[in-house]
Amino acid sequence: ILSLVACQSSKPAESYGYLARLGNDTVSIQRVTRRGDEIVSDEVDRFPRVRRRHTTMRLADDGSIRHLEMDIITPSEPSNERKRHVVADVSTDSGHITKRDSTGTKKVAFAKGSAMAMPHLPQMYSLTDLYFAAALRRAIAPGDSVDMRQYYIDREFDRFPLHHGVVRLVAPGKADIHHDWLAGYGDATFDSLHHMLTYSGARSTYKVEVERLTTQPDVQAIGERFAAQETAQGGMRQLSVRDTARATIGAATISVDYGRPLARGRVLLGNILPFDEVWRTGANAATQLTTSAPITLAGMRVPAGTYTLWTVPRRDGHADLIVNKQSGQWGTEYDAKRDLGKAALSVDTATSPVEKFTISVAPERAKKGALVLEWGSFRWRAPIVAD
Repeated sequence: ILSLVACQSSKPAESYGYLARLGNDTVSIQRVTRRGDEIVSDEVDRFPRVRRRHTTMRLADDGSIRHLEMDIITPSEPSNERKRHVVADVSTDSGHITKRDSTGTKKVAFAKGSAMAMPHLPQMYSLTDLYFAAALRRAIAPGDSVDMRQYYIDREFDRFPLHHGVVRLVAPGKADIHHDWLAGYGDATFDSLHHMLTYSGARSTYKVEVERLTTQPDVQAIGERFAAQETAQGGMRQLSVRDTARATIGAATISVDYGRPLARGRVLLGNILPFDEVWRTGANAATQLTTSAPITLAGMRVPAGTYTLWTVPRRDGHADLIVNKQSGQWGTEYDAKRDLGKAALSVDTATSPVEKFTISVAPERAKKGALVLEWGSFRWRAPIVAD
């Protein structure tokens, strides 16, 4: 045993980090030190709540996490919930998690079967690195996939059971990941030692871009800056805030409830909004339109009621508007079988770039108006005629 400990401690330490951006905004940053199977990480993220984490991990022989201890500080939570200590131990067939703060202790035990069990934290990409590295030990040829069980660390996930994920080897040095919390796929590249070099969410609804850092960042200073910004804006705010547009046109009172993503310096049409694919017309939950009386929207007859709005950007700059009879669903749950109709939107160019996606209902004459959608340089318009 002494010789094994000496061998482990004599291994040179690896020092690196991960930086995650959403457009031109940093959403998480980490510094990591690894010596053999022992890993120490300091990290700050905002998803959207700012959290600082100090984590120690010990890996099993197969590369999965055998033991994890994490101290979490969340400045915007109530004083008795700001500090949380989490311990997770995973054996061959089961796992045990203890989560403790001043309100009490929560314990979770689970059977994992043959799947690899890993903690799920959306913005801690040193964990994503370990997901892939452990899975790639098992995936031999392109197309091979490895099942995972995900357990949860942060408070807002406490009420959820375990979930599933799959890592798939796409080609040498490339793999993707899909799991129950990710609408779409995350793509990663690796070096010959299975170190994750990049991660992209471009094929998912959370379009973060991640890079491995060869020098360790000053996580404490960045965390203090994030926390100060959060306090200055009055507390935690969603990355894409929810808003409502309202107006009365003729006898119809019309409201649109939608999420407002930011451009963040990104190319929108053809990138964030792929051509010829259905877009939720906002962020998070599906965009919802309610009208108190019948209207005609972009030539479509819309009876009084509640609907969801979807759009399809086209390569020529135009777009189609879809009115769907389903409502209340998440923005990834589009069901074409429930469409009320589809029509072309008229196109204009915004007079100046619009940073925050904006929908407005604009009355124009007694019984006429328009639904206007603006973001970046595009401006789409659908005429409204009330009875």
